[in-house]
Amino acid sequence: MGLLRAAGVVYKPVEQIDLGPGSNEFYLTANVKAPRMAGFLVKMFAWLLESRIIGTLLLYILKRNNLVHKLVSNATLEEPPMFVPLHPFVELDEQQVKQIDSDASPPERVQQAINCLPSNLEQSLDDLKPSCFRRWTIADYSRAYSYGEITPLRVAEQFIEAVRESSSLPSPMSFFINSDTEDILRQATESTLRYDKGNPISALDGVPIAIKDEIDCSPYPTTGGTKWLHKVRPCTGDACCVARLRSCGAIIVGKTNMHELGAGPSGINPHYGTARNPYDPNKISGGSSSGSAAVVSAGLCPVALGVDGGGSVRMPASLCGVVGFKPTFGRIPHSGVLPLNWTVGMVGILAGTLEDAFVVYAAISGQLPSHEPTTLPPRVHFPLLNSTNPISNIKLAKYAEWFNDCSEEIKTCCSNALHLLCERYKWKTVEVTIPEIEAMRLAHYVTIGSECSTSLSSHLEKLDYAELGWDARVALRIYGAFNSEEYIKAAKMRNRQMQIHNNIFAKADVIVTPTTGMTAYSLADDALKTGELDYVNGAAIIRYQIAGNFLGLPAVTVPVGYDKAGLPIGLQFIGKPWSEPTLMHIAFAMQALCISDCRKPKVFYNLLRKT
Repeated sequence: MGLLRAAGVVYKPVEQIDLGPGSNEFYLTANVKAPRMAGFLVKMFAWLLESRIIGTLLLYILKRNNLVHKLVSNATLEEPPMFVPLHPFVELDEQQVKQIDSDASPPERVQQAINCLPSNLEQSLDDLKPSCFRRWTIADYSRAYSYGEITPLRVAEQFIEAVRESSSLPSPMSFFINSDTEDILRQATESTLRYDKGNPISALDGVPIAIKDEIDCSPYPTTGGTKWLHKVRPCTGDACCVARLRSCGAIIVGKTNMHELGAGPSGINPHYGTARNPYDPNKISGGSSSGSAAVVSAGLCPVALGVDGGGSVRMPASLCGVVGFKPTFGRIPHSGVLPLNWTVGMVGILAGTLEDAFVVYAAISGQLPSHEPTTLPPRVHFPLLNSTNPISNIKLAKYAEWFNDCSEEIKTCCSNALHLLCERYKWKTVEVTIPEIEAMRLAHYVTIGSECSTSLSSHLEKLDYAELGWDARVALRIYGAFNSEEYIKAAKMRNRQMQIHNNIFAKADVIVTPTTGMTAYSLADDALKTGELDYVNGAAIIRYQIAGNFLGLPAVTVPVGYDKAGLPIGLQFIGKPWSEPTLMHIAFAMQALCISDCRKPKVFYNLLRKT
């Protein structure tokens, strides 16, 4: 292929880049050149890619035409590679926070978080007007249990009934890959006894929480959305984050559906059915944490865990109208999570409200197991969301060309929400330029693809490919086409973008963007059995996600409105390393301005009903 070698970009030194609004840096839109394929077409494409000669040629053409060669493979970068996005802890001058004892137990951390919340969050089940919709929160469950309005056992029974009903709809919702009725009832019975004795472990006691099937959780196998991975990698116990939730008394209700191997943003799974969007079951829920977003949106759980390797928590959260929160890389232990993407993946939280995301974050964050890579353990601060003095002088960086590279309805909705936020709290928007966003997206794709392929290589050698979905077969073939030089070039791009983003954060507290470039698109019948390749829509959905993963930055999405079809729209805030408290303050402020307009999904279950 030497004669066809594409010229690579020569990147100028970071210190020569103008990050101001008048910069001459060119915004390159996603250059995706690939037709949508499903059904027979995706099968044919997979066969061609897997052939030795034709496949090699096709992979070369795909990488060249989609600018991987120009922007990554053949590029010249002076920066040394940064293989892991570890951030040294810096004491940030954050407002309205309190430091938490690093040795506090998960239940103690949960109580500390509860103490940081406004006291008016707790309401009787009868207090809301019929015209007002909101999802029940952790505080609602805890109060209802403590006041004897309902028991964890009754909630568990209604959960089981709701899951059964959702699976029997004309278009099954396919929320879960595995959910064990006996195990749920056992946990609920134990929780009910604790409340009967007046000794709940924490505010999470008896609260149903779902776990993405990429995270180890007994008594379930960890399938990763496949039909085979759990056979070669048995689950031997709870992941650290799950164990911490259990220690708080939470009821683990099952393993949620996901895109196979996390290899796509749609959430379509040909093996276990496709988790559908509760706002419109004919639309995607987003991926790869599709089931986790859908169960929260539909009211089955106030909170679920996901894994975010390329927006896989924030994208489905936005498409399903809930909060999605991804902490700084290294903040939450990753032990017990499928090792599909070591340097970009991170356990994240999907919740009906920012407060609930905060409470679960408090439970599962903390000191990392000693075998995990980290710098000096960062200090833990919680945001005082109950403060009567809102944080002030916040600066939100906005790159206009990037911000506006979305559908007209999303641009209008997010712009209005941002204007409302700044007007209400007297915060300021700072216009900036963030260069080389498309190059970063491709470098991230090289990284996550290389790590996934390497992680699975020993299993794939022995695997009958008939056990894979067709879209996953294509993804794995592309992932395996990246070489060590490209991985190193991508790591050099990570270092470069880290410096660029640090310079942006010298001007502002957070970066603000829409969460996705489009709202949930329609599920096509031909994709349900084979999966689909839709890289154009995929690029639109993932457009604003990459910095959070590739650079290990914390990020949160908050629902701020709906398009004309009633589909949710999210606004995203990306923060400095270790700035979770400030991010939560900002997200909480945004939520307060929008939550009264929250709409009830078409598929919704009220687990706190008394009859």
